[in-house]
Amino acid sequence: MKLSHADPSLVRIAGALYLAIILCGLSAELLLRGPLLQGTPDQIAQALSANIGQFRLSLVADTVMLLADIALALVFFGLLRHISEPLALAAMVFRFGQAVLIGASLMALGSAPSLLLDAPRVAVHMTELHAIGYDVGLILFAVNSLIMSVMLWRSKVPKMIAGGIAASGLVYATGSLTRLVAPNWVAVIEPAYLIPMIAESALCLWLLIRARL
Repeated sequence: MKLSHADPSLVRIAGALYLAIILCGLSAELLLRGPLLQGTPDQIAQALSANIGQFRLSLVADTVMLLADIALALVFFGLLRHISEPLALAAMVFRFGQAVLIGASLMALGSAPSLLLDAPRVAVHMTELHAIGYDVGLILFAVNSLIMSVMLWRSKVPKMIAGGIAASGLVYATGSLTRLVAPNWVAVIEPAYLIPMIAESALCLWLLIRARL
């Protein structure tokens, strides 16, 4: 049965899930794991060996993010299907696709600790494989963001936020494709990631505080 309006409590659940995704994703990538993946392969292997607890904590944060992402895909489908069921279904499918790739990439990343002793270079390669999987996943998420922006534009969300989500999709697609085909240009693209950080945070706060879709 389609809802004619969005249940505020369900909207706030979406906001809480979004907040969990933002906090866990940033913590795992920037605070916990990122500092360990700097330098040469040998330096990275040494950093991982010396901070294995911190590395494993990043895996936990990523797993929580993954579970929240799957839940949010389902919640958004229920909240937005009254606007357009085909678009809501498409957005859910692309978000699920991203989740599958992130889960597969986490499997590769989770194998790194057991490889550090006997094959440290392979362990470092697993972190690189995870990064590639994450970037491919973000391309799917970029499509999800563009579809979501169309539905949000038709909802009660401010047009500025909906437009920001559309811009976020373009940034994610451009950034991930650049990493895959022209990695030397990544530094040029990186400042643009401020756009999705602001837009997604704004959407998260709207869902939590205003609870209107």
